[in-house]
Amino acid sequence: MARIGVPVNPSRNSYFLRTTLAVGVVVALGACSGTKVADAPVASAGASAAAGPRTTYPLTIDNCGRTVTFTQAPRRVVLLNGASVAEVESMIALGVQGAIVANSQTYGVSDDPTMVARIKAIPTGGVKLNKNFEVPREQVLAQSPDLVISTWAGGFDDKIGSITRDELGKTGINSFVTPSNCANGATSPRPEDTQTYAKRSVESSFDLLTQLGLIFDVQGRAAQVVQEARAALAALPSPATERKRVLAAYPSMGSAMGLAVPAVFGGGIFDDIITRAGGVNAFGGLSDQQLGAINVEALAAANVDVLVIGLYQPDDDAEKFAEQLFAQFPQWPASKTKTYTSVSDSFYLGPLNAIAVKRISDGVRAAG
Repeated sequence: MARIGVPVNPSRNSYFLRTTLAVGVVVALGACSGTKVADAPVASAGASAAAGPRTTYPLTIDNCGRTVTFTQAPRRVVLLNGASVAEVESMIALGVQGAIVANSQTYGVSDDPTMVARIKAIPTGGVKLNKNFEVPREQVLAQSPDLVISTWAGGFDDKIGSITRDELGKTGINSFVTPSNCANGATSPRPEDTQTYAKRSVESSFDLLTQLGLIFDVQGRAAQVVQEARAALAALPSPATERKRVLAAYPSMGSAMGLAVPAVFGGGIFDDIITRAGGVNAFGGLSDQQLGAINVEALAAANVDVLVIGLYQPDDDAEKFAEQLFAQFPQWPASKTKTYTSVSDSFYLGPLNAIAVKRISDGVRAAG
């Protein structure tokens, strides 16, 4: 298949690869035979920053147990790939994407119609990913960065050709790992980081925005973005007493991973988004290994009220995928009512989670 943004990386935990991808122009497909639904508002990167405290430099923070000191707001940032767009989209939401000199994060589809163009406009620095789909050590250094950001601790592992945080520190370059992912790929993660990773949620997205706001001296803007997202979530109808069972499935991602079924999402932020939407994940609470082992029989046995189609490729057709799954599993309540919706990057860690919650909420309410 053609490579779209972030290919599947066999060197990493296959489940984590499905957590934070993104980018593109997609018309929202709503519940009940594809009826269009209005999305929750998303803070514009061009909006003026709300009044807030200013960052005092030097700023020293704890990041994954490592002390990092900033003498000023970073001006030359390299974003490692990590099968994520949480970091690049968060920087766009905060209006600090101008500090990026080399971005390797992209996806192909987005729930924000402006996001593809915004990411495309950010310099890539000419970096070329290695066989592990990460920016090689030499290419990172060639950018003369003052900050290198990775979505997971393993992004700084020399075993996959990356530069380590120790190497960066010795050359005076700061490094930062998305706080909720400090335990992912770490050799000996702290207990608190392991716990934080296990409990990833929409709050993890807000924490990333807040910490980046502090580092880049845009705390007011970060507070505004988070406040608008919270307001959008609070405006949603209260969940019904009887929660509907929701299946989040990415058909084309499953094909890209060599699976005979769609890639199914569960745990962490995925369960939290579905819960906030008034549903319960049909495959929630499963381990990474259990999710990877889901087969046709497991899907046939599931009781699905609302189907959430995940969009992974630019030409993914949610209506087509829904029709195929409804025909394959006619016993699902969702198949009988034709109740489905679609999401792409808003379902992952990042600034767009309110969109996913609203779309799934609309589907849950449509399911009756």
